[in-house]
Order: sequence, then C-alpha cells, then structure tokens
Amino acid sequence: MHKKTRIVILGASFGGLTAAHELRRILPPGKREITVVARDDHFVFIPSLPWVAMGQRTMEQISFPIAPSLKSRGIEFVIGEATRIDPQSQKVHVGESVLDYDFLVIATGHRSANEAVPGLGPFDGPGHSLMSPRETEEARTAWSTFLEDPGPVVVGCAAGASCIGPAYEFAFEIDHALKKRKMRHRVPITFVTPEPFLAHFGVGGMGRARQFLEGEFEHRDINYHTSAAVSKITASSVELEDGKTFESHFSLIIPPLAGVGAVSNSPGLANPKGFVSVDEGYCHREFDNVYAVGVAVAYPPVDETPVPVNFPKTGHMTVQMAKSAAHNIAADVQGGERVTRPPFVHCIMDMGNTAARMQADPVRPPRNYVRMSVGRRWLWAKKAYEPYFLWKMKAGRTWLP
Repeated sequence: MHKKTRIVILGASFGGLTAAHELRRILPPGKREITVVARDDHFVFIPSLPWVAMGQRTMEQISFPIAPSLKSRGIEFVIGEATRIDPQSQKVHVGESVLDYDFLVIATGHRSANEAVPGLGPFDGPGHSLMSPRETEEARTAWSTFLEDPGPVVVGCAAGASCIGPAYEFAFEIDHALKKRKMRHRVPITFVTPEPFLAHFGVGGMGRARQFLEGEFEHRDINYHTSAAVSKITASSVELEDGKTFESHFSLIIPPLAGVGAVSNSPGLANPKGFVSVDEGYCHREFDNVYAVGVAVAYPPVDETPVPVNFPKTGHMTVQMAKSAAHNIAADVQGGERVTRPPFVHCIMDMGNTAARMQADPVRPPRNYVRMSVGRRWLWAKKAYEPYFLWKMKAGRTWLP
C-alpha cells in the first residue's frame, strides 16, 4: 500500500480549519492523513467578539464544536496544546504525546502580549481587551457594570498592535449604544492609537478612509489621539508615554501580539517575536515541508511610524493564506504549479448604526485598487455573514466565498 502523506495542522481557527478542509478536498483519501491539533474544542467567529462584549451576541451564537465537524469528514482531531516543534526530526510535541509529520501547517494564531502595558489585564489589571473569548466575556461583564454608573471611556490600541479594526468598531458601538440609552452626554469617549493617522490600520492607509473616519469621529464627538503610546492603565485613567493622561472609568485597549509558546520555543522556526518567516507561497524559508498561515506569519510593517504599528492579518486574509498553503502542499505531494498570489483585504467595519466596507488589492501598497462604501446595507451584510461563515466552516465547504 502506498504510504499516506501525514499532514499535521496546529490550530483550528480560520487558518487551521480552512487548510484542513482544503487538503481533504484536493488530496485523494488514499494519499493523505490529516491531523488537526487545537487547544480549544470550539471554533469561534472572532470578528463578532465586539458584539459579544456589547451584549449583542453570546459566545454560543458565534461558535460550534470542532470535533464532530472534522471527524465526520475523516480528519483526526487532537485536543491539546503543542509545546514544541522539532522541524529537523519532523515531530510535534503535544503534552506527553509526539506526532510525526511529513508536512506541518502552523496556524496557531497569537499570544496577546498584554504585559506590554502595565494595567492591561483584564485578569490582573483594570484594562479590558477583545483578543480572546475569555477576555471578551470579562469585558462584557465590566461593560454591564459600567452602565450602572457611567463616566469617561478610553478605547484604542497599544504600541505595536496590529489588530486595529476592532478598536474602531468598539468605539463606534459604544457611541451608538449610549445614544440609544440617552446616556451619551454622560460619557466622554477618547480614542488612542499608535497609528500616525486614523485608518492607517498598519497597512499605510486605505484610500479615503482617513478623511472619512476623521469626519465620523468629529461628528460623533469622539476625541482621538494618533501616534499615542499607552504606558499605563489604572482604574481611573489611561496614561501615555508623552505624559498625557485621560480619565477613564472603562478602558479597552487592544494589545500587541506575539507568537505562541510552541513556535517561540522551537529554535530556528521563528523570529524573536515568535512569528514565522515564509515565502510568497507561505512555505518556511528554511524547512520546505513547514507552512505557516494567518497571525503566525511574520510580515514586516509597511512603513516606519513614530510609534510602532504592525501589519495586520485579518480572518479574510488568513483564509486566503490557508487555501494557498493547502494548494502548495498538494502540489508538493502530487505535482503541479504553486500559488504565490499576495493577499487582498475585504472587510466591513461595524459603526453602530451603519457600516463601512473597505477593499484593497493587494493589502500592501502599491495596490491595483482601493474601494470604500458606507451604508446600512453593509451592516446587514456583516450580520448575515456571521451565520453563513459558521455554517460554511462547520460543513467544511471552504471553497465557497
């Protein structure tokens, strides 16, 4: 019997599940043995976390159990945390077990480096975040308490952050929610960001988005400070490195990200921050049977800024990377041309009572096109896409748009 190609995928979010189902689809059953390793047993639709924090969704509504979805399609699922990768011997250590692989896909996502800002808890400080389900549920509880005795709010991102969009969404959602409760006049909102200008997003800007967001913040009385480096969060304030201090009774700051321990602890696999350097086909530059997708990938900033802003990797971009990596692994196994298309971005920003759709191809400038459109139809589209994407991932239909 012909030996099956053993493919181990670390992570079961946008990148991991997409890679697993794409490989299942394009490689014949007799040629592949796919194993997915994940710490959590549920897939969570991360873009909806701001809605969970605002009480508009529950975690159950934006997630589904992974095991039945994978096992019914012949994909092995291991619940556990990878602790070390040995690319020379082609082994992954998961607890007390060791998995051998012929190809490895690193789709581990990130570790939130909350320690970069003193006071950015949420479990060991007064600051809040949206970068994981647990943090989001804590923020939701804190927000409910805040509404009983409101005051100034600070929302934004720490120096070195790359996941910028959710901070904008949360600021707009707070503004809209408070207006619906006739409480907006009691809550000054301040937005702080390391970006050199609004809508930089870590990609050098998105066409006219800068002028649009500046106008929206001014129209909504949201004060904003760019090139801001948050240095400390207390129960009553947010402090910046330049000495500015803003009173705050509820502070939500997106932290910088770092690579997970399994990648950081594996010599020769990643850069000092724990991210994996790859070629245009998402293959490791030294180990040609190791691929990385999503947040785990090391992308340099698009430009130098006074305060560091890192390059983002959205869920939409991660899906593209995972599809390309799966195609290239299949080409490695059974021949064919490799895919090297740079990712493009298509995102919808919830603004409370409306939404903005932004597109750029490719993500990094110079670009073939940048497009932006605003309207309630995009808010409806964003709300409709959540259950559609959950169904698509649960059913393994990753080839659908």
